[in-house]
This record gives sequence, structure tokens and C-alpha cells, in this order.
Amino acid sequence: MAIDPLLRQGPDSTDLVLRAGPTGPVWNVLASAGPALFTPLALGVPTLCVALWMALAGARASTVFVVVGVIAGLEYLIGWPVLAFSRARDILRVEFAPATVPASLRLVRAAGPDDWLPVETLREVRLTHKVVEPYQGDYKPAVSTLALELVLRGERERLALPDGGDPQRLADALKALLGPAGVVVWLRTERSTRDRPQTNSSWTSGGSASAGSGGG
Repeated sequence: MAIDPLLRQGPDSTDLVLRAGPTGPVWNVLASAGPALFTPLALGVPTLCVALWMALAGARASTVFVVVGVIAGLEYLIGWPVLAFSRARDILRVEFAPATVPASLRLVRAAGPDDWLPVETLREVRLTHKVVEPYQGDYKPAVSTLALELVLRGERERLALPDGGDPQRLADALKALLGPAGVVVWLRTERSTRDRPQTNSSWTSGGSASAGSGGG
């Protein structure tokens, strides 16, 4: 079986890796600490309003700085667990076991793995390859994205796959892996052409019309 780079075959399972890295509640919280720094920036407008109101009320600059710092710290402390909670359900990889002829699967999320499920729980695997090609004369290269949809009993999981892979090779590898279990793998390619930028012709035509009416 040809193995796609996104599929990693180990002694016990074959994993479809979407994002590498450790999992678990602790790692999820730690990984959310950095992105949570953007929370005070996202809430910067109300914080600046408070600072402006204090300045207009005659508060000293040092007091304003302290209050703004406390507000920013509270925003960070609130945003951190909120971000960690929202990331907890993100799927990092899908594990199929045993490695060659899977009988079970489980979704490994940022907060840790789900329970093992019979592979028959997976009804379909749908791959959607979207290609946006340049218009004639466009110097920008074509852009392609690959999305994965797992059709499970009672739910669907839609995932964005890393760029740079071969969709047909991945589809063939998944068919070889999951075909014996009766799981259907679909690959659909959608092609479109990038929109050509519109020139601002209305301004020119409008100016010409004004000049013509004035001359008449």
C-alpha cells in the first residue's frame, strides 16, 4: 500500500496526522497561553475608552497606566481559558488500529483522544480539492486547498488538511486502508478561475459625461 505523507504507519496504528504535537489538557492549556496574548489587543478599544475617560476626569498618568495594565491582565486571564476551551475539540489526528486492516478508529483532539469506535462507525470519507487558477495574464500561481469530511454515525467532522500534499495519492491510500472495512472514500476536485480585478472605469466615464454636458 502506498502511504501518503499525511498517513503515518506505526506498529499499532496508522494515523492520519493533521497537526503534529503533544495532546492532553495540560498541553492544550499551555499551547493557548501564547495566542491568548492577542485578547487584550482585540479588546483594545474599550480599554482605551476607559483610559481616555480617566484622563479627561483628571486622573494622573501613573494611575491610568496601572488601571489599563490591570484591565489588560484581566482580559488575558479571561481569554486564556476561553481559548483553551475552544481549542479542546480541535482534531489533531485520526488513528486507525490495527495498522494494516483497521477494526477501530478514534479521533485525537487537542485535549486528548476520544474513545475507540468500531471502524464501521465511519460511513464515508470525502476529500474536496479546490483549485483556484489564475486568469490569463495573472502572475500569481494557482492556489489549492484540500478539505476532509468524516461522515460518522450521527455527526460529521470537517477538517482542513495541510497544504502541499497529493489529493489523489491520499485518496488512493485511504481507499487501500479503509476499503476492506467497507468505508467509501470520495475525491472531488473543484476548479475555478481567480476573478480579474475590476478597473475603476465609472470615475472616468462620469468625468467625461460632466465635461460634455458643461460644454453643451
